[in-house]
Amino acid sequence: MKKAMIAMSGGVDSSVAAYLTLKQGLDCCGGTMLLWDTSPAATQDAQAVAQRLSIPFYSFDATALFRQQVVEPFIAAYEEGLTPNPCIRCNCHLKFSWLLDRALELGCDYVVTGHYARLLRDDATGRTLLYTAPNKAKDQSYFLAGLNQHQLSHSLFPLGELTKEQVRQIAESQGFLNARKKDSQDICFIPDGDYKAFMERYTGKTYPQGDFLDETGRVIGCHNGAVGYTLGQRKGLGLAMGSPVYVCAKDMLSNTVTVGSEDRLFAKTLFAENYNFIPFDQLTAPMRITAKARSRHIAQPATVYPVENGIRVEFDTPQRAITPGQAVVLYDGDLVIGSGTITGAI
Repeated sequence: MKKAMIAMSGGVDSSVAAYLTLKQGLDCCGGTMLLWDTSPAATQDAQAVAQRLSIPFYSFDATALFRQQVVEPFIAAYEEGLTPNPCIRCNCHLKFSWLLDRALELGCDYVVTGHYARLLRDDATGRTLLYTAPNKAKDQSYFLAGLNQHQLSHSLFPLGELTKEQVRQIAESQGFLNARKKDSQDICFIPDGDYKAFMERYTGKTYPQGDFLDETGRVIGCHNGAVGYTLGQRKGLGLAMGSPVYVCAKDMLSNTVTVGSEDRLFAKTLFAENYNFIPFDQLTAPMRITAKARSRHIAQPATVYPVENGIRVEFDTPQRAITPGQAVVLYDGDLVIGSGTITGAI
C-alpha cells in the first residue's frame, strides 16, 4: 500500500485533502511544519483533524530553516529593490523539499497538500505534468511552477477538481471544526502587511527616508524608505499631484523612488532567470504560450525565447507593472510549462 504524508496547516483545505487521500486507499499520516510563530491553535486544529481521521500526526520544527531559506532571502531581495514571492520559495525549499525528505524518511511515497492544481503522468515521457485547476478563481498552479520532477512525482493534490465551497461541504460532512475557517490572505510572517516595519524589526536597521522624483528627475516629495515600495503602487504615497501617480522605478543606491503616470508602467518584454521547465528540461526554440507576470494576473498570449542564462518573454500586448523579483509562469492551455524569476522588463 502506498503511503502519504499530508502537509496539515490547520486549515480546511489540507484537512479535506487528508480525508480524500484516505478515501483513495492510501496509508496516511499528518505532518505540520512549525515555520514562524506558528499559532498553537493552528497546530491543534491540524492534530484534531488527524485524530478524527485516526491517522498518526507529526510536528516538525522548521523555524530555523524557514528563516534561512524564506525570511532572510525575502529581506535581501527587498533591499536590492526587488519584489520577491516568499510563498513560491517556501514551496520549493520547505514544503516540497525539506518536508518531502521527512516524509520519505518515514517510508511515505507522497506529500499531499491542499493546493488547487492537478497532476497527471505523461506515459510517453514518464514525466509528471502540472495543470491548472478548473476553478480558475482558486487555481494555485502559479505557486507550484517552480517544482522539479522529483518534487512533482512525489506530490498529490486531491483538491484539484473541486471548488472551495465543495471543500467546505466535505469538511462539514466529516464534522471538521475548521470547515468554515477563513483562508489566510497575508504573508504568514508579516500578517499586518507592513513589510518595512517587519524588516526593521528583524534586521535592527532603519531604512532612511529619501526623495520622490517625477519623470524628469525633479524632487517632488519625501518617501519613507525605498524598500517599502513596489512597482505599480499607487496607495500610500502621500503625494498630491493633481492626478494619480504610480511607482515607476526605484534606485536603491540613491534611495529614490520615481513616480509617474500609469502608462509608464507598461512593457511588452521581460527577462527571467532561475527558470524551471516541467514537460521538458530545456527550452531549445521559441514557443507560443500564455504567461502570467503576477499571481493575480490573467495569463496573456506571448512567445518565450531561450536566451543565455535565462528566457525572454515577449507579450502580444503590453503588460502592467512587470516587476523584478516576481515569478513569470508559462502555460500551454491548462498545462504549466514552467517559470522563472523576472530580472527586468523593456
